[in-house]
Amino acid sequence: MAIMKKVFHSDPSHGWMAVKLEELKMLGIESKISEYSYVKGKTAYLEEDVDAVTFINAAKDKGITVELKEGPQRDRSPIRSFKSYSEV
Repeated sequence: MAIMKKVFHSDPSHGWMAVKLEELKMLGIESKISEYSYVKGKTAYLEEDVDAVTFINAAKDKGITVELKEGPQRDRSPIRSFKSYSEV
């Protein structure tokens, strides 16, 4: 089984899993990501409650295991100031 290693970023209120936009397309879920996720450059930051789960389940369906590494925790994540995924 293939493995994808991803970084999980968080602040006291929420968390996001960082993934490449091309990975969303590869998994066929780019249209399933909500406006509660964010984008900067070629990276999407998938909100933890639904979008990250959608990604993990789609990867699992393709025989890929997603491993998460904890990123830095901040009082207020800069991810909140990135463009909403719905603007992509």
